[in-house]
Formats: sequence, C-alpha cells, structure tokens
Amino acid sequence: MSHFAEAVHILTTDGPAGRRGVTISAVCSVSDDPATMLVCLNRNHDFNHLFIENQVFALNTLSFQQQALSEAFSGKGDLSQPDRFALGHWQTLQTGAPVLTNALASFDCRIIATHEVATHYVIYGKVTALNMGDPGRSLIYLNRSYHSAGD
Repeated sequence: MSHFAEAVHILTTDGPAGRRGVTISAVCSVSDDPATMLVCLNRNHDFNHLFIENQVFALNTLSFQQQALSEAFSGKGDLSQPDRFALGHWQTLQTGAPVLTNALASFDCRIIATHEVATHYVIYGKVTALNMGDPGRSLIYLNRSYHSAGD
C-alpha cells in the first residue's frame, strides 16, 4: 500500500467524548449531493473511538508547507493532543470539530454511518460546512515519504 499516492489530512473531532486529531490519508469523496466524505481510521488505537462517540469530524487537507503539522499529528515527537493542537490555528464551523484555518480545504462533517472492516472504522460523514484556504501545493504521502503536487 506504500506505493499508493494519497493526499495527507488531519482528521479532528471534539465533543462530549473529548478532543482528538490524527493524520490520515485514507479518504475519498462519496457523493456531491449531498456532499459526503468517507474516512478510514484505525480502530485499534486507544482513542480513535472518540470520533464515533462524538459523531462529528473535520477533515483538514494539508498543504506541502504543513508537513511538520502532519508529523506531529501522526505521533512523531510524542506530543500530547493539546500540544499538537497548539501548533496550528483552529476554528469551528457547525459541528464543533476543530477546523485548521490555513488548510487547503476543511470539510466539517456529521457522521451518518460507520462500519468496521478489518482493523479500521470506515466512517461516512455528511458535509455541513466547508472552509477553503488559499490554493497551494498539496501534501502527498508516497513510498513512506512526503511529496508535493499541484500549483
């Protein structure tokens, strides 16, 4: 799977179960009417159940300049969740999930369905709000390293 090039995102949630953010790349658009996103999240991680319990997420698409933020949310540096969030500028839109203000795009979503497949949750979210950042080069992960794409 390391030979499959993918855009890099930070998936966030906040609500009664708590605040969490993780770096992911397994994402796709399911539909544009209604706007629906699909994300895959490892369910073997101790705290990824917070996304399911909160029933909301924000998908923040990273630019090439945000590689350090991607690494922090992937666990490099062993930072706490509050320390990871302190590295970026965040706002909320409709769901209360943290939205990265300078992401290429942020999709604020309410969870509409969840399935367990092998080691992962497959989560479908209906987009309730969208934040578009400045255009730029997208952060891509391929062959276990970062690359850029776009203009």
